[in-house]
Amino acid sequence: MLVFTMYSSAWNLLASSGQGSLGHAAFFGIGGYVSAIISNSFGLPVILTIVIGGFFAAVIGVLIGLTCVRLKAWFLAMVTFGFAIIAQTVTVELSGLTGGWDGIPAKKLVPVTIINHVMYEYYIILLIAVVVIVIIYMIMKSKMGLALEAIRENELEAKVMGINVTVYKLKAFAASAFFTGIAGALEIHHFGYVTPEVYGIDISFWPIIYSVSGGLYTIGGPILGTVVITAIWEVLRSFGMTYGRFILIGLILILIVIFLPKGLISIPEKIKSKFLKN
Repeated sequence: MLVFTMYSSAWNLLASSGQGSLGHAAFFGIGGYVSAIISNSFGLPVILTIVIGGFFAAVIGVLIGLTCVRLKAWFLAMVTFGFAIIAQTVTVELSGLTGGWDGIPAKKLVPVTIINHVMYEYYIILLIAVVVIVIIYMIMKSKMGLALEAIRENELEAKVMGINVTVYKLKAFAASAFFTGIAGALEIHHFGYVTPEVYGIDISFWPIIYSVSGGLYTIGGPILGTVVITAIWEVLRSFGMTYGRFILIGLILILIVIFLPKGLISIPEKIKSKFLKN
């Protein structure tokens, strides 16, 4: 839940600039694979390789942005979707380095030889999640955040106001890819293994579902959406539901979009306005 809170917040940061992504799993997987390979090959501390994985994902994100930053939101979304498929294919083909479809082991975030390693791992991920969300909050409340909002609302007017649209879009892409890469690396080192399935379509769609459910373009939306949808998902699983979970989550998403277009985070505001009218 903490990892996907970071991931959803990172995706939402990109969406705040008016850019859409249907293939963010590419950066999630790249961050995880790079971190696992470097930690296995050079014996560097896992925390350091996680940051390196994030930077590598950011570099790839900038390169993607440079090639298609002028595209409209959903055209860009399709490019990222295609890139996720390409990233998975390349990963499989580089089987000597990545293990192909079998994947490769990754060092645990906290060695299993340490007593209560799971608890330590939880608090480390919690701390990183808090830091990441605070940084994203600072970005969205800064001059850059205002510029991204202006670009999202009306790109032409933003240009007339003197905002360098291309630069700010690239910054948003780099920051989003960086935090997504860190989230992916944390996920991989938590489970201790990585396979090309990390690039799956479902991995790309979950941050979208969480952000839309919670509330797009807000700080708390992706967090609330991740917590609520994950809780519902786990409760349904406890009742033995498999494919039925997808149907119910889909129905919930449809109802939220229709009746709560601003997401679950807008419920207190709706309740407040209703009471004020009465």
